Amino acid sequence: MPANINMLTSINHTFIVPDTLIDLRLDQALSTLMSDYSRTQIKLWITEGLILVDQKPVKPKYKVKAGETITVNASPKPELTWEAQPIPLNIVYEDEILIVINKPMGLVVHPGAGHKNTTLLNALLHHEPALRTLPRAGILHRLDKDTSGLLLIAKTDNAYRHLTYQLKKRTLLREYQAIVYGTLISGGTVRAPIARHYRERTRMAVIETGKEAITHYRISERYRAHTRLLLRLETGRTHQIRVHLAYINRPVVGDPTYGGRMKIARGITPPLIQALRQFKRQALHAYAVGFTHPVTREWMRFESELPDDIQQLITTLREDNKVR
Repeated sequence: MPANINMLTSINHTFIVPDTLIDLRLDQALSTLMSDYSRTQIKLWITEGLILVDQKPVKPKYKVKAGETITVNASPKPELTWEAQPIPLNIVYEDEILIVINKPMGLVVHPGAGHKNTTLLNALLHHEPALRTLPRAGILHRLDKDTSGLLLIAKTDNAYRHLTYQLKKRTLLREYQAIVYGTLISGGTVRAPIARHYRERTRMAVIETGKEAITHYRISERYRAHTRLLLRLETGRTHQIRVHLAYINRPVVGDPTYGGRMKIARGITPPLIQALRQFKRQALHAYAVGFTHPVTREWMRFESELPDDIQQLITTLREDNKVR
């Protein structure tokens, strides 16, 4: 049976404008205060008179002042009806309020253009129909289709609020492993803002006017012409790791969007050349997630082994390292 995940109760919020948002447009300020909702949705509520400033209707471009009271009384409108589908899930942990999923390569997280069904969201609705009452069926963060690894899903309103807060405060741990082209001397941090590419709208890029994006990395293992990295996200922009590593000229092996033409270093062995040519997805895996449990307040951390294709690539890289 179809399941509509947008069947939400009314939204009733009251905000006092903080100093940090002075002189922002009302729709911009609320996009910060209500990041679960799109700016387009917020503007619509403002124009419909469902959002008031000091009990008066204003326009979306109204510039807010410190101390003003913003009241929101609205309901999200149903956008799409998604079907619950019996798709297998690799559940690493589950209790009454949250789930940790190990997503395989090739599984899309959320329905969209070209992928209206057979996504993680469809699978979650089949596993737990009550998730239809939560934004994005409780999915708190995303992975690209061909990135494997751990995802965190909330099962209750309370869990969703608590875990979203941890994301905003950057206390929710998300760690990745990647194989990149080239060698590195040491770890470091990439601080480079990211926005949608001005021409190619399916790509992201480092752009001065983009949103803040911070990726920390350290070396896990060096090979002759490649490096295995451990990465930690401080922010969570679309394609962030892939964009940042390409930005420092160390793109992820197999990345079809940001990796450019396959790089064959001088002297590497034929088995490694073949392995690189056959590796058809980005060698990127979300291997760890950590958070404070919303109810018990216990710190929880989960790790996922590298999938077989990345492990096989590492084996070949190590064999190549032995040949000098």
